[in-house]
Amino acid sequence: MRRAPTILHLDMDAFFAAAEQAAKPSLRGKPVVVGGIGPRGVVSTASYEARVFGVRSAMPTAQARRLCPNAAYLSPRFTVYRKVSETVMELLHVLSPLVEPLSLDEAFVDLEAGGVEAETAAVRAVGEQLRRDIRRSTGLTGSVGLAGAKMLAKIASEAAKPDGLVVIEPGTERELLGPMPTRTLPGVGPATAEALRRAGITTVAETAEAGEAELVRLLGRSHGAGLYAMALGRDDRPVVADRDAKSVSVEDTFEVDLTDRTRVRTEMVRLADRCVERLRAAGRSGRTVVIKVRNYDFSTLTRSETLRGPTDDPAVVREAAARLLETVDTTGGVRLLGVGVSGLADYTQEDLFAQLATEREAEETAKAPPVPVAGSGGERAEEERPRHWYPGADVVHDDYGAGWVQGSGVGRVTVRFEQPWSAPGRVRTFAVEDPALRPGEPLPLVGGAPSEAQSGDPATRPRSSPGEGEPERESDTGAEISSR
Repeated sequence: MRRAPTILHLDMDAFFAAAEQAAKPSLRGKPVVVGGIGPRGVVSTASYEARVFGVRSAMPTAQARRLCPNAAYLSPRFTVYRKVSETVMELLHVLSPLVEPLSLDEAFVDLEAGGVEAETAAVRAVGEQLRRDIRRSTGLTGSVGLAGAKMLAKIASEAAKPDGLVVIEPGTERELLGPMPTRTLPGVGPATAEALRRAGITTVAETAEAGEAELVRLLGRSHGAGLYAMALGRDDRPVVADRDAKSVSVEDTFEVDLTDRTRVRTEMVRLADRCVERLRAAGRSGRTVVIKVRNYDFSTLTRSETLRGPTDDPAVVREAAARLLETVDTTGGVRLLGVGVSGLADYTQEDLFAQLATEREAEETAKAPPVPVAGSGGERAEEERPRHWYPGADVVHDDYGAGWVQGSGVGRVTVRFEQPWSAPGRVRTFAVEDPALRPGEPLPLVGGAPSEAQSGDPATRPRSSPGEGEPERESDTGAEISSR
């Protein structure tokens, strides 16, 4: 435990959703939800405007739609998020050589290793300057926590949200932590919290008062002893540069044992999607899929399958998890399910998509009309059209320039033509097979204006503007049109 608050924790505010709002002027100040948009999708990030309605990360998208039907529901664009993350991480490395990334939008920094003076005023000044630098470089906001330990710095950044800074002075830890719920402490998930609640322990102060021996009795030696130290505010974990996780996983414990096989499969698919969301948020991919099944009698089974190469495709992980589940007998009842991915890498192997080929997909591909695109000699070459226009995806139209898919369905795709530096743009609807419309590249979030290459390319800027009296066509169905 340090005597000065020289450990910094940065957590970007509603990162994915904020990046989409920065890229799409028409969504600024409005509810935005990023994640899986299908019937089994899961929310990855919700903007603060959507959180007012109760939308939260890891919530089924179907539930989010019921809570906030007028939000913009967008598919993730991890290329954009990774680029912004790289900019933020570069700013952190300016402060110290010891930067421990936790995901694309979160990291610890050891300011002491960076030579920052070990005084509250000095570290606060560094944190405030970091927040200004992030806003200037990315257009986004981040919350900063400063403390003498990693656990406390993370708690401070959570208290600072959104767009704030909180310093926890060494010596005030127990007073601060006491009234907080046990879930505040690292390692306390739903199962541990429930075990503590049954023992009459619901706050951090009560956890400390229970004593180490009682916690060890309830939770086991390692977990109980560690939790007792955390409850006292003791956390000596160092900031580890280039932290490299060995695996990414998620699991759920069910209040009532699952006996219906269809329900078990559905839950496994949902967990696979959540696992991939977490995998992508960390900017990683993996080649080994692992499932975990805890039965009604607490016996636990694991099964794994190693793919030909690393992937971050949810359909690949979903299929592998489903195959593994077929090898497990769940007729007696299931208490817990989990999905993990290991063998992590920083790239994906595209030929893994071949594993998902089915006769139906082959038929759809054969039926898909070609897209004329500009060839090198001014001629038109043939290119396969995308089978789906996903909400939020970048597109370019030959006449109207760069925009993004607002929604699609029943043979139509609606596009809003705007750029990060423009005013909110107009909405136009096209046939899905319109040859003038094609996938585009993400535009930079900052800079205030298009680059010379972009401004000089007619494919990335409008050739003409609507007339002054031309009505703007808006969709009555919000940010996504669906045929579902």
